[in-house]
Amino acid sequence: MVSIKDIAAACGVSIATVSKALNNHRDVSETTGELVRKKAKEMGYLPNSQARALKTNRTYNLGVLFAERSDSGLNQSYFASMLDAFKKEAEHNGYDITFISGNIGAAKMTYYEHCMYRNVDGVMVACVDDYYDEGITELIESNVPVVAIDYVPKKKLSVVSDNVSGMAELTNYIIDMGHTRIAYIYGDDSEVTSIRVKSFTDTMKRRNIEVREGFLVQGRYHDPVRTELLVKDLLSGAKDDRPTCIILPDDYTALGAYNAIEELGMSVPDDISIAGYDGITLSQILKPMLTTLRQDAQRIGVEAARRLISLIKKEISCDDAPVVVKGELIKGASVTLINR
Repeated sequence: MVSIKDIAAACGVSIATVSKALNNHRDVSETTGELVRKKAKEMGYLPNSQARALKTNRTYNLGVLFAERSDSGLNQSYFASMLDAFKKEAEHNGYDITFISGNIGAAKMTYYEHCMYRNVDGVMVACVDDYYDEGITELIESNVPVVAIDYVPKKKLSVVSDNVSGMAELTNYIIDMGHTRIAYIYGDDSEVTSIRVKSFTDTMKRRNIEVREGFLVQGRYHDPVRTELLVKDLLSGAKDDRPTCIILPDDYTALGAYNAIEELGMSVPDDISIAGYDGITLSQILKPMLTTLRQDAQRIGVEAARRLISLIKKEISCDDAPVVVKGELIKGASVTLINR
């Protein structure tokens, strides 16, 4: 096995210089650093993780806790994209990823206990609807460095999608296209859902438009079957009593909405306009292309990794303000211009 002593001899520098170069210390010249790292790679040098942990008091291992009741989160493009960006940024900075759960084989343990068992340096927590779960609360309130996604706990770092301005921009666009009878099928109970619903109703109020009775309906995220039933119900009344546009919980549920509308002998957007939320790839290949609010999942993942690593390195404080990541309105073709 190649050691740093072997690399030092091959480069004609001291062992201390090799160590500093491999750890990107600034007091080693760029030329020397490149020489050492190149030679280490040529010789097949691999650092000993246990030795590095003893020396730095860090394991260079980040935990990822993803939790939701339906267990479909990692099948959702938004979360998959966010996690992929987090993973790449962590790996770029020399960190490995460990998924945190409540089970190790047949043994049961809390999320906090799993973090201690795996000796992670910090953990990224992304939950759809479970932030108030007892086990998650225990972890967030522990001494483990944490960055939360789309949730702002006290004295912990967070990175959030700007759901307030995102929903407001989407709703205003629909209103500007002439719609006043707008229904919103919102998702499962969560902080994100509450923020989006409030932004929707506040925007309607600012534009002096009433949210009609029965036009605010709870659905489920990532559930096109339930959405199909709800859309059929919203379109079952007389024409003048039906919405002219329906906002969906997310883009994936548009599959159910489009199917419902087709089964009713109607079409998008000629008979009914549809809008989604997330901006996943699927939304752009639907026909007609879905109008939606694209969340910047990639940037959310990158920012989460950077802030967690900075917190571990004590470069920032857990009291720092949340990072708010804005989205982008994708106008698509599923919302038509109408005369009021």
